[in-house]
Amino acid sequence: MSDYEQVEILLAEDNETDAEMTIRALRRKNLANNLVWVKDGAEALDFIFRRGAYASRPVGAPKLVLLDLKMPKIDGLEVLRQIKSNDDTKALPVVMLTSSAEERDIMASYTNGVNSYVVKPVEFSSFIAEVAKAGCYWLLVNRLPAELEHPRD
Repeated sequence: MSDYEQVEILLAEDNETDAEMTIRALRRKNLANNLVWVKDGAEALDFIFRRGAYASRPVGAPKLVLLDLKMPKIDGLEVLRQIKSNDDTKALPVVMLTSSAEERDIMASYTNGVNSYVVKPVEFSSFIAEVAKAGCYWLLVNRLPAELEHPRD
């Protein structure tokens, strides 16, 4: 986790069990090698915008942000708002990965620019399958703008 040069996925998840299952699902598809896990919205923003503990990390955004909706300090919606309102990060793919199936949460996420909204299945095998599908799509199928693929200093 000390080498941020190759970060492909930023996982912002306060629930340790959900984070471990997400990482396990991505690892099964060989997508978790370059993953950073943060446990709250403030830490996620610090990582993305290179502040605080992450101020010295190399320039460049992750290829994908997996973002929980309900987190301590700063919730997922506010993290999403800040990512999508910044010219340097607004094209960054953000997938809301949450247990909330509430229509208001789904609508608020899309209104604020989320790229995808995935409700975490309760059953372990379904959870693993959904996360693996999302990771495969966003990292292997989806095309990013060149600026995100090869950031300038």
